Amino acid sequence: MEREKQESFKVLMFPWLAHGHVFPFLELAKRLSTTHYFTMYLCSTTINLDSIKSSRPKMLLSVKLVELHMPSPPQLPPHLHTTKNLPSHLMTTLIKTFQESSSSFSDIVDSLKPDLVIFDVLQPFAPKVASSKGIPSVYFSTSGATPASYLHHLYTVGSGATFPFPAISLPDDELPRRLSLLAQYMKDADDDFAYGALTRSTDIVLSKSSRHVEQKYADYLSALSKKQIVCTGPLIAADVDRHEDIEIMKWLNGKTLDSTIYISFGSECFLSKKQIGEIAKGLDLCDASFLWVIRFPAEEEAGTGIRLIEEELPAGFLETVKERGLVVTKWAPQTKILGHLSIGGFVSHCGRSSITESMYFGVPVIAMPMNADQPMNAQLMVELGVGVVVEKDHENGVYVGEEVAKAINKVMVEKNALYEGLRSRARRLSETLREKEDEEVNEVAQQLFKICAKNKK
Repeated sequence: MEREKQESFKVLMFPWLAHGHVFPFLELAKRLSTTHYFTMYLCSTTINLDSIKSSRPKMLLSVKLVELHMPSPPQLPPHLHTTKNLPSHLMTTLIKTFQESSSSFSDIVDSLKPDLVIFDVLQPFAPKVASSKGIPSVYFSTSGATPASYLHHLYTVGSGATFPFPAISLPDDELPRRLSLLAQYMKDADDDFAYGALTRSTDIVLSKSSRHVEQKYADYLSALSKKQIVCTGPLIAADVDRHEDIEIMKWLNGKTLDSTIYISFGSECFLSKKQIGEIAKGLDLCDASFLWVIRFPAEEEAGTGIRLIEEELPAGFLETVKERGLVVTKWAPQTKILGHLSIGGFVSHCGRSSITESMYFGVPVIAMPMNADQPMNAQLMVELGVGVVVEKDHENGVYVGEEVAKAINKVMVEKNALYEGLRSRARRLSETLREKEDEEVNEVAQQLFKICAKNKK
């Protein structure tokens, strides 16, 4: 990317309001800024920007933050302009209100005059605003190539045609049905909004994935969309040091190599009391040590997490497992935990960030997918040979304790070919992702530079 020394191209990053979107955008922005070919800006609501300032203060040295002014109806004050801690019944309100911020986004584009906009899936107005001002825009899919290729197969080829990779499957109408419901709230969603993100993207589409993991899915998505799919690599951010780390890391330091399961369903997936009870039953039925992060919606927790834990878990559970288990209810440093030598398995809902981190740190997954793209992420982990899926009792809608224990034992207890294969494949995959991540980010930078330079001619 030879270029005379001059002002960097300005790139405006515009993620959806969920932390699982904001932070991959932020991490990519930080890495692109180190190439010195770009000046990076990230646009979001005040509550999300405040979260960045408090949790990633060093990021402010390389990424400039831009506030999006979003309307604040009575039921959605500014502190709820994010999916984190958002009461579930307000999700559609947040989506609708976000669409009403398009004029604020247009004003930002007028003021900043970026050379490129990188946008997310839930704002079809963003590429239209950019295009109207002669600015190229690129879609960044934080969900990875596998779910995207499956979805766009259904959209472009139809459910009657078999998806070419049988390891990945869903009921034909499940994901499109959910997306069609979301599309009702999308401004400018004059076609399928998820597929429209690809069609409106200039020349390429960015995917939070690694070509060395999802190459066939990226290639198929490229063929369907007629766009080059450029993988960003894993984009793993280091957890910042917090006081809460001390107890957790001290406890892990007392465990032996690969002896402990980490159980977490992310910051926005909340389990029913029944499901919590079944997981506890599964842990009772196996002998592995475990670190279990249980989260509750903010409006339910109200500062009484310990009381809630005692109410939600089976009677006597905490006392029974106190020698081999630690249950926490607050934020936990996931990347530090997965990188700890004592962690031998990860019970996960299989959100994209979680499976990416498990691969990066070489930890086999015990998959309990809940919704959206999570079942496909779990199937990908099985296909890669680095995960097992807990069988679900669909009649009752939960994962039962006996199946949880069976899956944990496959990964943690049974010293057999499956156990050894999972371990070795997970570690080889980790090595590959780490070796290739700089190369993949450099490819992203080169492609974005070409788009900016071409538009300047």
